Amino acid sequence: MVKIVVFDSGFGSLSIIKQIRKKIKAEIIYFADQKNFPYGMKTITQLNKIIDKTIVFFKNNFKPDLIVVGSNTPSVLLGGYQSSRIIGVYPPLHEASKKTQSGTIAILTTHNVVSSKALAKLIQNNVSKKIKALKIDASSLIELVESGKFIHQKQYTENKIKTLLSNQFLDNHVDVVTLSSTHLPFLLPYLHKLFPKIQFLDPAESIVKKISKCFKTNNNKSTLTIYSSGNINKFQSQLNQIGIKRKLKYLRIH
Repeated sequence: MVKIVVFDSGFGSLSIIKQIRKKIKAEIIYFADQKNFPYGMKTITQLNKIIDKTIVFFKNNFKPDLIVVGSNTPSVLLGGYQSSRIIGVYPPLHEASKKTQSGTIAILTTHNVVSSKALAKLIQNNVSKKIKALKIDASSLIELVESGKFIHQKQYTENKIKTLLSNQFLDNHVDVVTLSSTHLPFLLPYLHKLFPKIQFLDPAESIVKKISKCFKTNNNKSTLTIYSSGNINKFQSQLNQIGIKRKLKYLRIH
């Protein structure tokens, strides 16, 4: 069976795994690197060290067919994750550019990506010059997911989303938004409720398409093993509340 490792700085890339499991039968290993959350506030040097060490560890110890760097931040800032064995998560800018009717799209991403030259280059290469790309630091929304507040503090979550996004979307006539961080799809029920006329694009869809091209589906039963470098009990409780009944395992990469 195909073995796929997915890792992120925490809760986020479970949104990708949900989409992968719908399409592909595989042995999936997920590593929530909560000790290093958030990747979006790390320097390039820190990210390089964390990501390289994690990739080498999983290559040597798990021998996967594919590793998914399930975070927008290192994928954009470090680059190089577009091979047949390692792939990254990138904002679906080309798709957003094709879908917009108003001529303005928004990119919800992490603190360090918003002002980066790497994101500016991605926009230049994937978005028509006729289209305005509004870059929004969604770190506070990512924290809503990682902390679990989106599960049990619904009104607080809704207010935070509204405060950050309402005026920016309205003032700029935004009609298409890329959920560039993999944490953000967990907020889709809130986003659809607050902004029913806006299209929100999940980066997981393009990841699943890439994986489908690499591996043929089969009739095997897929499996999911979840590891965390953080507080196992807290994370276990959060997973239970969103319907994931997997027993977590602690993993620290030295």
